[in-house]
Amino acid sequence: MRRFVLLWLALSLLVVMAAPAGAITRGGSLDGEDHPYVGLMVAQDADGGPLWRCSGSLISPTVFVTAGHCTESPAALAEIWFDTDVESGIPANGYPVGGPDSYSGVTHTYPLYNPAAFYLYDLGLVELSDPVYIDEYAQLPDIGVVDTLKPGRKSAVVTAVGYGLQAASVNPVHPEKTVAERIRMQAELMVVDTHGVAGIGNLGVDPPTNSMILSGDAAHGGTCFGDSGGPMLLGQSDTLVAVNSFGLNGNCAGVGGAYRIDRAEELDWISGFLH
Repeated sequence: MRRFVLLWLALSLLVVMAAPAGAITRGGSLDGEDHPYVGLMVAQDADGGPLWRCSGSLISPTVFVTAGHCTESPAALAEIWFDTDVESGIPANGYPVGGPDSYSGVTHTYPLYNPAAFYLYDLGLVELSDPVYIDEYAQLPDIGVVDTLKPGRKSAVVTAVGYGLQAASVNPVHPEKTVAERIRMQAELMVVDTHGVAGIGNLGVDPPTNSMILSGDAAHGGTCFGDSGGPMLLGQSDTLVAVNSFGLNGNCAGVGGAYRIDRAEELDWISGFLH
């Protein structure tokens, strides 16, 4: 667990606990079958022990794109469910160790990823052992497409999809305010900035970061723990332009950051796993 509250990796506290701890996109709406390529991933160590959970999206029958902090060591394997409502299938679906409704794979993390500064290159993927055949997959973006957006305008929106909490409480006196179901949801978010995230990551690298900052509030929807790695889709399309990376506080209020994948280096790395 990182020392940063900004990291959606707090989702590791919620996976495989005895008490039900699920996932929902905060303030969003039920996804149903709008995005069947978005799945709920449980990272596992080399012995198959569950570690934490994330979201992500299939771009082909065997390639599942997610965040780097979702695939970093000690993660070596992953189990992924694509049911819109994973919660209602427990325990028959085998969650969180794997079962008849899940797909197994090997985790890979972007070579430049650094756990000490995860937000700089927060990209990972899972290479599935068996293919998942569905009618549609997330589509890789054109290089630099995010730079064509005009932050702050109504047209500059992305659709976030994932299995994150609908509400999180940092107050131990009111744990009941944490609402969690492992159900796929979506929310439309406004693009606030396309380079750098509220000063985070400006550490002398060029470019300063490859992140984008997105709006999020209880009224219009946002992302929360468990949404890490889930897709940011351009408008209402299936074009995957970024993966959910982090938030700025522990109760999932306000803005969040997503790691852009619309650069040649990231696209080349992902494409290397496509067959």
